[in-house]
Amino acid sequence: MIANTPKPPYYAVIFSSLRTEKDEGYEEMAELMMNLAAQQSGFLGVESVRDGLGITISYWQDLRAIQQWKQNSEHQIAQRKGRADWYKQYKVRIAKIERDYEFL
Repeated sequence: MIANTPKPPYYAVIFSSLRTEKDEGYEEMAELMMNLAAQQSGFLGVESVRDGLGITISYWQDLRAIQQWKQNSEHQIAQRKGRADWYKQYKVRIAKIERDYEFL
C-alpha cells in the first residue's frame, strides 16, 4: 500500500536490509515496530517490501520526530536484536522530501 503523505516538506527514513537465515521472532517484532511507530508523534506513514532485499520507508513530519523514534526504548531493543540476529547488512538513509506527485 502506498502511504498517504501530506504536502511536502516532510522526511523519509529509508531502511534497506539483507536478512540472515534466522527468523525466530522477526515477524512479531516487525509488526510490533510498525504498530508502535504509527503511535509516535510526527509519524506520517510507511511502505515496505521484501524480495531478497528489504526496503522500508517511513515518513515523518520532521527530524525531531525521527530522533524520538530512534530513541524509543522498544525500538532500541529491536535494533539490537536486528544487528545480533536478523540482518546480515543494513543501511539507513534520511531524506527531506521537497516535492511529490501522484497518479490515482
